[in-house]
Amino acid sequence: MAKRPTIIWTKVDEAPALATYSLLPIVKAFTKPAGVDVELRDISLAGRVLAQFGIVPDDLAYLGELVWKPEANIVKLPNISASLPQLLDTIKELQSQGYDIPDYPENPQTEEEKEIKAKYDRCIGSVVNPVLRQGNSDRRIAPPVKEYARKHPHRMGEVSPKSESYVAHMKSGDFYEHEKSVTLRKDTKLRYEFVDKDGNVTVLKEIDAGMGDVIDATYMSRKRLREFFDEVINDAKEKDILFSLHVKATMMRVSDPVIFGDAIRVYYKELFEKFGKELEEIGFDPNRGLSDLEKRLSKLPPEKQEEIKKTIEEIYKKQPRLYMVDSDQGITNLHRPNDVIIDASVPAVIKNGLKGWGPSGETDDCVITIPDRSYATMYSEIVEDIKVRGQFDPTKVGTVQNVGLMAMKAEEYGSHDKTFFPSSDGVIRVVDEDGNVLLEHEVEQGDIYRSCHTKDIAIRDWVKLAVNRAKESGYPIVFWLDSLRAHDRELIEKVKEELQKYDLSDVEWYIKAPREAMKFTLERFRKGEGTIAVTGNVLRDYLTDLFPIIEVGTSARALSIVPEIAGGGLFETGAGGSAPKHVQQFVKEGHLRWDSLGEFLALVESLKLAYKQAGGDNKKILVVAEALSKAASKYLDNDKTPKRKVGQLDTRGSHYWLARYWAEELAAQTEDAELAKIFEPVAAALVENEEKILGEIDATQGKPQDIGGYYNPDDAKAEAAMRPSKTLNEIIDSLLNG
Repeated sequence: MAKRPTIIWTKVDEAPALATYSLLPIVKAFTKPAGVDVELRDISLAGRVLAQFGIVPDDLAYLGELVWKPEANIVKLPNISASLPQLLDTIKELQSQGYDIPDYPENPQTEEEKEIKAKYDRCIGSVVNPVLRQGNSDRRIAPPVKEYARKHPHRMGEVSPKSESYVAHMKSGDFYEHEKSVTLRKDTKLRYEFVDKDGNVTVLKEIDAGMGDVIDATYMSRKRLREFFDEVINDAKEKDILFSLHVKATMMRVSDPVIFGDAIRVYYKELFEKFGKELEEIGFDPNRGLSDLEKRLSKLPPEKQEEIKKTIEEIYKKQPRLYMVDSDQGITNLHRPNDVIIDASVPAVIKNGLKGWGPSGETDDCVITIPDRSYATMYSEIVEDIKVRGQFDPTKVGTVQNVGLMAMKAEEYGSHDKTFFPSSDGVIRVVDEDGNVLLEHEVEQGDIYRSCHTKDIAIRDWVKLAVNRAKESGYPIVFWLDSLRAHDRELIEKVKEELQKYDLSDVEWYIKAPREAMKFTLERFRKGEGTIAVTGNVLRDYLTDLFPIIEVGTSARALSIVPEIAGGGLFETGAGGSAPKHVQQFVKEGHLRWDSLGEFLALVESLKLAYKQAGGDNKKILVVAEALSKAASKYLDNDKTPKRKVGQLDTRGSHYWLARYWAEELAAQTEDAELAKIFEPVAAALVENEEKILGEIDATQGKPQDIGGYYNPDDAKAEAAMRPSKTLNEIIDSLLNG
């Protein structure tokens, strides 16, 4: 008997979580007749928190084991890579819902408090992706999405030839300058040690590493970082353009909040000079953004609060205007570390004609501040290209696919347990079990030291995936590797060695530093040609937002496949965050505009894997997958994506149309008579009841919706809000239970 495959659908956060209440019953109902089970597993921020305290099963840990088995088949929706403020909000909400969990101990004193803090810290930052991504990344735009974008191009703001926008990065003292790297020649244990000026040795971390693994280490000088911020802020003031900072305080959750905090320390320097003592007394942490000060200000006497507020207003008059997140609400770029995330924010500036939003709601040129040179140079190249050659035309540009090195936590820079801040001046070194010092850096107190462990098997799998994609697509592959950067030099040697194992007679390949790789890629892109960018983990993250946003208007529509090393598959439903504004609109107005197209496309690929996992003889699964692919094309061609305003088609209505098109395709196909017979009455019922179903959904629009919680919605309330059509529910539920 053929094995019955199971697809894991992930319960996540915010808008995609709400959409799941509407979409998942449809998915389960349509895949069940093909012999596929669909199971929900909770990896949401709230779920991760509750799992740490044993209140709910640890589904992330379960999936972490599953990805190392060939039967893994996971559809992963976007989840929150939480910042500390988001975690604190989640804790507060869960406590209000009656969950017995402790407060977050900001300054733990006892062993119990330290243990509690460690549990909570395991929930923030990019903790989900490294667990699930035990394979490398294959990201591209599906043909139906590309064709739709060409027929219905999104708006790209015109770029003035006189634009003063530019990318600013450090020219010394950054991670790029200080990087050192080594390839291990044998299996060993490594120790990270801090040696102070008196020769005292503190072991910071111990890890196991294997032969062929690449270890790198570097640091950023906080002194040079602050000098850099001072220079850029002054330049923005002189040019009278907006100052904007672009970091990734979610994925790089240990290093980048500190970089963010230093921007605040420099921009609001006068505030710290005048009120340093008071700010320290109330516990203001600049790494959490100016919003942290607003929360704590009430602890001071009213007259002192007014003095501080007045000083901040005076600072805004003296300093350059800030890039804004929400000018109407006065939310600046420096308000919260997770509000302006580089992979989404830089493309937004590009899409807007190299302009940002200012404090008065105006658009203006801006300095795009990206402190570290490692990847800032490629952003600089595309910005300068646009200034010279003009804005991109979505109807004419080609495509840039990506093969990203991310398996087994590859290149997880600044986000985990190998990022340190020395307590005094001294040396941080990496030592093997034989006492050999492999890497060594002289650091000053507070500098940002980071190290990364990239496994040999992950690198070789990455090269293999790149070659396979080149052969399948016919596009050239470009390894974005910089021979002047220590880590990349180690990878270049491995890439050249590994490529010799393949027949490359029909493969065009290059190795280029990020700036040159961007220049080469843009030449092809503007000609309408396709290119595969083969990159490390961070560039994977950046480029898989950048090019899809230019090509099709959003990275949420990109197809993201992770062929797991163990043989299973992870299918991600696009990037672009979890759309908090969408949830706010739904709660306020009963209109959700999350587009589930990414889920549709991911499910097509997931079903194709399920077919293989079932032994390759259950053709029903392929029929259902092909029907879904055609339904997704029809969904786009007929413009059934959710719209922005109340009264227009929303997520729930778009799911009706997807279900209808899917049923119609299954009813019309001739490959499987049994499936056609099952879905003929379903399609007929959906067509016949179109007006009634959409009317039942529309009747709930324009009214506030109670979902019982932002981070942890009440399932019954959220389901009632997201499945308001009794008619549609009866059709879907009868199919599911039939």
